[in-house]
Amino acid sequence: MGTTPTASAATRQPGRLQSDTASGVGPSLPAMFDRYRADLEDALSNAVPPLESHAVNTLLRYHLGWSDRHGVPSPSPASQGKALRPTLCMFACEACHGEPRQAAQAAAALELIHNFSLLHDDIQDQGAERRHQPTVWAVWGTRPALVAGDAMQAIGDMTALHTGDGVPAATAIRVSGLLTQAYLEMIEGQCRDLQFEQRATIGADEYLDMIALKTGALIRSSLVIGATIATNDAQTGDGVARFGRAIGRLFQIRDDYLGIWGDEAVTGKSTDSDIVQRKKSYPIVYAFQQAAGASRDELLRLYAQETLDESDVEQVMAILDDLGAAEQTDALTEMTAEEGRSALAMLELPPWAAEDAANLIDFMAYRLF
Repeated sequence: MGTTPTASAATRQPGRLQSDTASGVGPSLPAMFDRYRADLEDALSNAVPPLESHAVNTLLRYHLGWSDRHGVPSPSPASQGKALRPTLCMFACEACHGEPRQAAQAAAALELIHNFSLLHDDIQDQGAERRHQPTVWAVWGTRPALVAGDAMQAIGDMTALHTGDGVPAATAIRVSGLLTQAYLEMIEGQCRDLQFEQRATIGADEYLDMIALKTGALIRSSLVIGATIATNDAQTGDGVARFGRAIGRLFQIRDDYLGIWGDEAVTGKSTDSDIVQRKKSYPIVYAFQQAAGASRDELLRLYAQETLDESDVEQVMAILDDLGAAEQTDALTEMTAEEGRSALAMLELPPWAAEDAANLIDFMAYRLF
């Protein structure tokens, strides 16, 4: 992590990020996301109690996409998200010559912890929509949504301690510790992100440190946990962690781009919400660093307000366009993707796993959702 990349970083694949976004053509989910889905869904289904056992389970199942707000099961009872973190966990286990089903419980725990953070994030951000449906707090209110997030966290913790059949108890305890440490880092990153909203200027290094915690910790630990279930080799664990750190940064930087310039119909999230909430995503961090004179004064005035209306958002967008913030975000995305490729090259993976990981990097860098 460190310095802001120069625009020349984007020339490794000229115009690819911009043209894919403009044409509406982006990469599909890599094959690994289908490979482990059935085992993951079984593990998640076993982890989350049935509707009749607790009132809070209606909220949990609604958030996970398994039922509607009345508890009526969805036609296809599966999580509406990409299931990135659990997929990485099971992939890492198999790539390190383990049995991926043995990582299914740990993978489910990672997905539950991620969703606990989303339930609380939606409250903090006052986000009214996620995954093409109203958020839990928007349907039931803040207090029930807080309780639902707490319940999701507790279920995730319990699930991690029951890592699959054939996994030694010492490994299960280590997995639980890795997960807890990761989401403590995630919470620290969230706190920094909220603090950044109150500050006018954030350095690029501060931003990268924050996302390494808020987003990167759980993504990195997903790979490390999967590898830990498969092998005790410390060198392998270090290499997987290095790859995971790059992947975590890459995911969030692309997310920042999509949060401003993405297609709402594809992302399932309003593209002006990050600006309305005065989030210091990378394009805004870059704009504050580069803006001068009237543009900087205008940014300072706008971000000193409690909220921004439609005309304010248009002014921010105009400043971002003038400064080339989209192109600079693309440049940082491509530079981070190259870091991921370098980390991958240092790993001794089976050919199929190396190909899957390379496809994952491309998906992370050029995705539209």
